[in-house]
Amino acid sequence: MSEYFLQYFSAEYYQGSIDIVTQYGPVVVNWFPLWGPIVFGYIFYQTWMSYIQRHNLHNQEYALLEVTLPKEQAKSPQAMELVLHAFHQTGVPGKFVGRFWEGNVKSWFSLELVSIEGDIHMFIWTPKFFQDIIEYNIYAQYPQVELSEVPDYTNFLQFDTDSFDLWGAEFDLTKDDPYPLKTYIDYEFTGGKDEENQVDPLTPVLEYLGSARRGEQIWIQILIRAHEEKNKSGAFFGKTSWQDEGEELIDKLMKRDSKTKLPETAENSSAGASLNEEEQNTIKAIERNISKLGFDCGIRGLYIAEEGHFRPVNIAGLIGSFKQFNAKGRNGFKPARGMTKFDYAWQDYKDKRKNATRNSLFDAYRRRSYFYPPYKRRPYVLSAEEVSTLYHFPGEVAKTPTFKRIESKKSQPPSDLPI
Repeated sequence: MSEYFLQYFSAEYYQGSIDIVTQYGPVVVNWFPLWGPIVFGYIFYQTWMSYIQRHNLHNQEYALLEVTLPKEQAKSPQAMELVLHAFHQTGVPGKFVGRFWEGNVKSWFSLELVSIEGDIHMFIWTPKFFQDIIEYNIYAQYPQVELSEVPDYTNFLQFDTDSFDLWGAEFDLTKDDPYPLKTYIDYEFTGGKDEENQVDPLTPVLEYLGSARRGEQIWIQILIRAHEEKNKSGAFFGKTSWQDEGEELIDKLMKRDSKTKLPETAENSSAGASLNEEEQNTIKAIERNISKLGFDCGIRGLYIAEEGHFRPVNIAGLIGSFKQFNAKGRNGFKPARGMTKFDYAWQDYKDKRKNATRNSLFDAYRRRSYFYPPYKRRPYVLSAEEVSTLYHFPGEVAKTPTFKRIESKKSQPPSDLPI
């Protein structure tokens, strides 16, 4: 046993590593003038961009708008699709100087569903600059709603791991971006007078939020920004968009040439006819999906409870509240980043790692940070149809009693009033 242990302290054990250093060390040093500036230049660029973007974002003004719905609201999520056009802001102020010297970034927004001890609220977080644009686009489609700027609810909770317990996660897609979720169109939810006989996929989320008890809060945020092209996989140059990826996926499913749109081989000449109904519906859904506006997205959910009020069943509820958007053969949601389970106490001494994760999840939510530092993530792409399915103003089909609505109906004054 001692001989086996002592081999790790012998020169022979490290001889291979020593030979590699001896052989390639001088080459690395001699070529330093070539690779050194590139490596350190890249590090400096990343550090500078992180610093200047954080400084810029910290100095911007933001507004949190609370949405209060009327008792009668019969529009389908298609109206929210039109509203989302106002959120599709592609410009970056100042172009080159603004981006690389002033730290300007593409604007993003947060659509939020919140339950505070069972009382459900809908919020929209926006840069102050776009507040008016957001408001009049909402009023154009939903003239009966009320929008009011309110203090940020996240500032009213001073999170402390000694007083609160928290479980949270960030959700990712189960398949590639072009594969669509199950949307309100698939549910054939059109609103209108026959709404009570239809299925609104947002209802399970609202019911879950309404189940929160005293001492519990559930926060869900859907962060969106206009989709921007990304570098092609495996290439230094060239950009590809979500629509391009969707077209490639359709070509792959139909086994056809991407340029000619004809079957790749004689054996595949009847591929389109041989597709089963599910595959044909998937292709149609992809084509419909990529024909609409695309948004880079990230979804984050938190379940927060005061000491002694934490119910583990709400963890399953938070994950399960997104399952109705999953579709066989298409796409769905899964928890991607969040709380980590430790099997042994020595893996997380005194819950230090768990508490650090809790604090970072809470801080990331409060900052609405996802696309840029300090909590930069890799977003996925959802169409306007998918986003409006996840977040829209529900009608009477949502019977959750704790969902806040306007008590009285707005009406226009009679035209024959004396002047």
